[in-house]
Amino acid sequence: MTKILSPDELEAELRAIGAERYHDKHPFHKLLHGGKLNKGQVQAWALNRYCYQSAVPRKDAALMSRCYDRELRQEWAHRVTDHDGAPGEEGGIERWLALTTGLGLDEDYVKSMKGALPATRFAVEAYVNFVREKTLVEAVASSLTELFAPKIHEERISGMLEHYDFIDDSVMQYFRRRLTQAPRDADFALEYVKQHARTPEAQAGVLDALRFKTNVLWVQLDALYLAYYDPGMIPPGAFVPAEQDG
Repeated sequence: MTKILSPDELEAELRAIGAERYHDKHPFHKLLHGGKLNKGQVQAWALNRYCYQSAVPRKDAALMSRCYDRELRQEWAHRVTDHDGAPGEEGGIERWLALTTGLGLDEDYVKSMKGALPATRFAVEAYVNFVREKTLVEAVASSLTELFAPKIHEERISGMLEHYDFIDDSVMQYFRRRLTQAPRDADFALEYVKQHARTPEAQAGVLDALRFKTNVLWVQLDALYLAYYDPGMIPPGAFVPAEQDG
């Protein structure tokens, strides 16, 4: 990129990445929300996704640890408690564990991540390392998949409640809470990126950061599709539906 984009042009480029590459377009997503999976396949998705959910506060803490801007740290800090919770306050990780428990998975087994797919673990740690190592504005930009998250959460709530008799509203609270949390976080991150990516190099970096993050989300669904749907190649040691090690 050699031209400096205006803030509005940069936002349009970022949104175009989501329109093309966000994981709501993945076949496994469509199967999940369309009621085409069995309970074991939904369990596999929830168990693997726990790896990502549990890494989010580590990612956010890594960003804050290298940030000298006190105001940015203050704004970013609530992201950690949104997921980790606080004394007397439930966080997103507890709400996700309510989902996995409601699906019949043992909580200790889920938290151990022993049954997660290797690709899931690699993708999640790649995201944490990206945020730790890239420029601060790229690290912030990698969170901008939250711009597109409310739509996918709405689809999960309606689709899973409609199509699966083993899902009820009590286990969908993670997604309901993110309907308000994600837009708030995305609005702040978007404005930060528009204000601080002011060279062609920086703007190219933030666009690549968002592409990277969409890849992190996409590859997790690739792994689930291959392991649990077609051709059903579950790697050694990974979760096997109905044969979970407690």
